[in-house]
Amino acid sequence: QVQLVESGGGLVQAGGSLRLSCAASGRSLSNYAMGWFRQAPGKEREFVQAITWNGDRIYYADSVKGRFTISRDNAKNTVYLQMNSLKSEDTAVYYCAAGRGARWGKDEYNYWGQGTQVTVSS
Repeated sequence: QVQLVESGGGLVQAGGSLRLSCAASGRSLSNYAMGWFRQAPGKEREFVQAITWNGDRIYYADSVKGRFTISRDNAKNTVYLQMNSLKSEDTAVYYCAAGRGARWGKDEYNYWGQGTQVTVSS
């Protein structure tokens, strides 16, 4: 089993930045692809970004291209999401997830964190 805990969410003004972290316990993340998803009120959970187990490939949603950056530190068992130039439409609960060979599909991920709230004020 893999337990995931997100942190770093909060309230930020439009144009600002936040860095989310996702710390894992239970197993090493080095064998898992990691992804970030988000869910706004009344909407489906949507894909944001994902990174392969060794970081050699990154997948991203067009809506965050050029603004968000996913990274990972397998030695620390942690994944990050750097979010810059935040917009009000980025407001959502952000979830990290782990899955072997996963890319952008929710069903490809086996383990999920509890989520962290990001609110962007305009």
